[in-house]
Amino acid sequence: HVQLVESGGGLVQSGGSLRLSCAASGNIANIYTMGWYRQAPGEQRELVATITSAGTKDYVDSVKSRFTISRDNAKKTVYLQMNSLKPEDTAVYYCNADILTVNGPNDYWGQGTQVTVSS
Repeated sequence: HVQLVESGGGLVQSGGSLRLSCAASGNIANIYTMGWYRQAPGEQRELVATITSAGTKDYVDSVKSRFTISRDNAKKTVYLQMNSLKPEDTAVYYCNADILTVNGPNDYWGQGTQVTVSS
């Protein structure tokens, strides 16, 4: 049974910073691409950033130069450092990972963590 548990969300003023963490646990053989998505009220869920097992990173244009994704493979954890936050970054942030178990590869999601940026 695989779980992704997120932490680090909260309320911050515009221009502030937050760091999100997402730890995977369970009977995991390998973790491939990990990423962060977000969903604002009334909006569709959008991809924010991804990082492959080799460390290749990709970002949505709106967060480039402000957000940094990283991972610690030994800890099975992915991070999202968010700087220069804007009110439009307000959303529920979800962790996602492509994980291999004895049952094969599958896509897993965290429960979400709220990020609120006040103006």
